[in-house]
Amino acid sequence: MEECISMNKTRSIAFHTLGCKLNFSETDSISRQFTGEGFREVDFGEQADIYVINSCSVTGKAEKRCRALIRQAHKHNPNAQIVVVGCYSQLAGKELLSLPGVKLVAGNTEKFSLFDHIRKLATESGKALLSDDTGQLPSGFVPTWSQDGRTRSFFKIQDGCDYKCAYCTIPLARGKSRSDSIAGTLRTAREIAGTDMKEVVLTGVNIGDFGKPHGESFFELLKEMTGIQGLERIRLSSVEPDLLNEEIIRLVADHPVLMPHFHIPLQSGSDEMLRAMGRRYTTALFADRVDTIRRHIPHACIAADVIVGYPGETREHFSETTDFIKNTDVSYLHVFTYSERANTRASGSSAQVEMAERKRRSAALQELSENKKRQFIRKNHGRCEYVLWEKEEQNGYMYGFTGNYLKVKTPFRPALVNQIQKVKLNNTDENGVYLV
Repeated sequence: MEECISMNKTRSIAFHTLGCKLNFSETDSISRQFTGEGFREVDFGEQADIYVINSCSVTGKAEKRCRALIRQAHKHNPNAQIVVVGCYSQLAGKELLSLPGVKLVAGNTEKFSLFDHIRKLATESGKALLSDDTGQLPSGFVPTWSQDGRTRSFFKIQDGCDYKCAYCTIPLARGKSRSDSIAGTLRTAREIAGTDMKEVVLTGVNIGDFGKPHGESFFELLKEMTGIQGLERIRLSSVEPDLLNEEIIRLVADHPVLMPHFHIPLQSGSDEMLRAMGRRYTTALFADRVDTIRRHIPHACIAADVIVGYPGETREHFSETTDFIKNTDVSYLHVFTYSERANTRASGSSAQVEMAERKRRSAALQELSENKKRQFIRKNHGRCEYVLWEKEEQNGYMYGFTGNYLKVKTPFRPALVNQIQKVKLNNTDENGVYLV
């Protein structure tokens, strides 16, 4: 007979998060349910009674990492109860439940009731599959935010996606775009403002789509959030080019509480490839967004996502992408090697790019990203910026980030932890980190 989960004594529980900032936000909110009920949270590398993995399914690599973590947890404690939640659970629950040690699998709806599900499992033997891989997609919205003693909180303001990109499983795993109302979102934001965290990072699957169910907009939310007392820094995560309008950019330029840091998905510098991917913009629109940011906020940090090796991407297409990025004033890249995802239009293409070629292209763009980053660091030399210092100490130094996301270090001083300090950016170390 399978071992049951006992809830009659203090239990230890460990969490591990894969994927995006959105997942980190959700994991931390889930973990607070358990610590609030008397569970003792330990590091995932330690022996625990229960291991919870919040999974990701964006790439095959993320799924492979999830399976490795399951094996790791089972090795740490063969009698532990292993729980897998999130996007991989939503799409492949039965597969995960078959792995040794896994007792509970919950998808993107049921994971927010995880404590109740584990308590129920304590009275039963066997395993439980609570994912919606039968085809029913998540539909409710649960706001979440992280509070792990750091200087910033990841705040989920939106979930799901109505875009139908040819390579992406996120709409299958998380359902349609949805969010709370502005009023409801502001209530949660004020909770965060009541903590000692100085910065909030707005996260979601497609945050520029915020407010659609309520006839509201992301711009209106940002405008309201700038007035919340206690939120000293608000940072945006990824916003689609077609949703990042000049109205939002001007708002960031006009309000010091909004950080001059933009993350804009590009995916390809070839319009032909963008059409094949099912993207909703052209390279001209992307370039216009970058130019608009530079016009209003010259020293803003602009990151761009790029996918290499997408089916049908020829060397000429890749050359277009490389040339476009070289000629566009972005600060650095997030480079993703295309990964086949089941149940997507792209996975059935006969024009798959050889993996060796995908890796070569990825390496080339990584090098280009490093060059872009060095240029951005140099452009900020001699400027004064405000740094939010973090608590971690490494080799006698503490680190922090400027509003435009430059990394800065200084000799460790406990009094500076979680403080915002004005500094002058004069000298960098060998890694391009400013030393003050």
